[in-house]
Amino acid sequence: MKLSSWGSSPNVIRIASVVAFLAVWEVLGRRVDPVLMSYPSAIMVAFVKLVASGELVRELLRSMQAFVAGFGLSIVLGIVLGILMGAYRRVEYALDPFINALYSTPNVALIPLVMLWLGLGLKTKIAVVFLIAFFPIVVSTFSGVKNVSGSLVEIGRAFGFGEAQILWKIILPGSIPFIATGVRLAVGRAVVGMVVAEFFTAINGLGGMIIKYSNNFETDRMFVPIIVLALFGVGLTELVKVFERRVAPWKETERVQL
Repeated sequence: MKLSSWGSSPNVIRIASVVAFLAVWEVLGRRVDPVLMSYPSAIMVAFVKLVASGELVRELLRSMQAFVAGFGLSIVLGIVLGILMGAYRRVEYALDPFINALYSTPNVALIPLVMLWLGLGLKTKIAVVFLIAFFPIVVSTFSGVKNVSGSLVEIGRAFGFGEAQILWKIILPGSIPFIATGVRLAVGRAVVGMVVAEFFTAINGLGGMIIKYSNNFETDRMFVPIIVLALFGVGLTELVKVFERRVAPWKETERVQL
């Protein structure tokens, strides 16, 4: 492979930028008071210690309980309601005011109310993750259904398709790129919701680790759950992109690149 080919490879560019960032962070971080900032090598040592003690794995599993339940529920209900709102005008007219009002409301403002109703346990965390992740999915799905060409639906009816077949074989496939975009946007919001819920409720999980070690001025350990959360969000986003390329490969060829 030629040098120019290496320079234009997306993975090479990504790896080079990350390595350069870590190198600069390592050099500059060593010059700052460790109470205010840490650096990659110290964070790696703290990571190994937290894994060896079992604390990181234990708190990660606690966080994943709320995330998986809340995000999974938001995907299922968001896609179903988005399709129904896009396909049936009466459903759209009935739910649209509530969706727009809640989507415009800062979700953090609803957390005290959710805590009042559900307490400080796992149910509240699941509800917060769901509230924060649900709306991008339902809005994107609704837009995707509205974007499906009416002529395709008419062709389906001409071939004798019933409503269920039109939804399953025409509307849903045509909406998949929009659904994937909504899920991709919701991933980051769901991670934020998980951490915010842990800040407000029972202080445990990865969010609890951040609070604990920031209060103890152990900056190197505080960075460990932050980086784990960042990698977790990036990993889920990439998985959604892979899914989108598998189910809607034509969208990749339609992209405009400069």
